[in-house]
Order: sequence, then C-alpha cells, then structure tokens
Amino acid sequence: MGHLICYAVKANSNLAILNLLGTGGSGFDIVSGGELFRVLKAGGDASKCTFAGVGKTRQEIEYALQQGILCFNAESEAEVRFLDKVAGELGVKAPVAFRVNPDVDAKTHAYISTGKSENKFGVAFETIRDAYARAAELPNIQLRGLQMHIGSQLTSVKPFREAVEKVGTLATELKETHGIEFFSIGGGIGIVYEGSLASGGPDWWQSQAEDEKPLTIEEYAANLEPLLKPLGLKILFEPGRFLVGNAGAMITRVLYEKRGAAKVFKIVDAGMNDLIRPALYQGHHDIVPLKEPAGDSLEKMDVVGPVCESSDFFAKDREL
Repeated sequence: MGHLICYAVKANSNLAILNLLGTGGSGFDIVSGGELFRVLKAGGDASKCTFAGVGKTRQEIEYALQQGILCFNAESEAEVRFLDKVAGELGVKAPVAFRVNPDVDAKTHAYISTGKSENKFGVAFETIRDAYARAAELPNIQLRGLQMHIGSQLTSVKPFREAVEKVGTLATELKETHGIEFFSIGGGIGIVYEGSLASGGPDWWQSQAEDEKPLTIEEYAANLEPLLKPLGLKILFEPGRFLVGNAGAMITRVLYEKRGAAKVFKIVDAGMNDLIRPALYQGHHDIVPLKEPAGDSLEKMDVVGPVCESSDFFAKDREL
C-alpha cells in the first residue's frame, strides 16, 4: 500500500515550512492558485499537489493544469463539467478525484465540520456512483481517485473509523469500475490548545483541560491501517494543523490598559486579522507573559485588538 502525505498549506504557508516539507518528499493539499504558486516558489512538486475547495476559478484551473498537478478534488458535478471544458480548450485531460460527503458527524465545532449532509462540501454518498459514471463519459476528464474530509480539530478516532469503514467499500468499488488509483482520507487530527505553556517545560503541549485529550498518530494509525490495507489503493493523508499548530506562537505587545465600568481591557497591537479563531468560533489560545511578572496575582480581563469590531478579541474574562 503506497502513501503520500499532502500537507494542508492553509495551516501555515510560510515558504520555509513549505520548503522543509517539500525537501522531505511531502506533497501538498492546496485550496487556491496562490497556494500552488507558493508551493512552487518554495521548491515543491506540482505533481504531488491536490487542489481542493468548492470555488475554483477558471484562472486557477488553467494554472493548475499547466503546472501538472496530481488531481483536482472536485466538490460537485458542475465543477467537473467545467474542468472538462477548460481542459478541452487547453488540449489536456484534467485529473479528478471526487470528494464524497459520507454524512458522518465529526463531533467538532459546527464551523469546521465538513462531512455532514448539510455541509457545503462534497458529493452526497447516495449519488456519488452516478457522478463517477457521468464523469467517466466526459472526454477531457481522467478519474484518478476518491477523496473525503469530515472536519477539523477531531480529538477522537471514532469518526475517522466510521468514515473509512463507510467510504472504503465505495473506494474498492470505484477501483474496479473506474480504475481509480488512490483514496485520500483527508486530515483533521486535532491538537491541544489549553496547555501548560506558562510552565516552559518540554511537555507544554500536554493539555491541562480534563476534556481535551490529544489524539496520537499511533492511535490513529492503529485504527485505520487495518481498514485501508485491504483496499489495495495508494492512500493520501492531508495533515495541517496537526503538524504546525502547536509549533507556533504569536507575540504581541500591550498598548494600553483600560479600566471600564464593567471590565478591564488589555489592548494589544495584534487583532482578529492576525489570528481569527477566537473571533470566528471562540477558539481558545493560551496567553502568557513574555517576561515573568514581578508578582503572581491574577486579574480577570479581556485581551482585545485595535480592529473596529467588538468581535476583535483574543480572550474574554480570562484570569491573567
């Protein structure tokens, strides 16, 4: 069973990180022409790039075809028909893997759940076979694989198992009927956000929250490998946050302290434009002083940025 790691560039598109991964043989999961450009700028290989996303433009499709990407992860039949049209105009074939929506609840935040039937992603499991049959009749489409992704920040292996058990049978069937070469199982392994960062120890990423347990790659592999090996397909895996999330820190400076009638605000020189997770879905990030404070007293406060939105905050009612 062959495999390819396709790092999800959206997690961190820093050129040095892309170069490090590309040098190590990694492929890349991209969602825009700009991300493909960055991968190539960093020395990455276009033939190891999978192009995801529900809204690919003509310019992006032409660019990706010209660079010779591994495949488009197609989100709809309308997209595949357009891929066929553009590829025909360029005199090439567009490599395609449909993204199937397995209707599996990832038990994650609603904004980063992508595998339920009400989500905008992928083709419904009930109609995916017909979608492949119709795509196989298009003259400029090459069916190369099958892809799924059920969501991000998953800390339990159970939804992954459920999805692979459900979609694995489909992958085998499509291998027999359409000769697909690979099965991409997506990414989504979660990381710890509520850690003991202030301790400064080597295990700072270990969670201090009772309900936040990291899913290890060993547990993930032990559960999925027995399901994937019998398929006889190349397996693609698309980690992003799992590789880089706990490796980063944002440094910001307090500009002002504002003691209002109801709250204490620490106003810093970074905002939701720099780190949107708290504003978008109340994501938690530890906040610690760069220098140890003189005392050890704590005070409840909001840490907020300069953007003219009340949603521009990093923490609310946090004891710091």
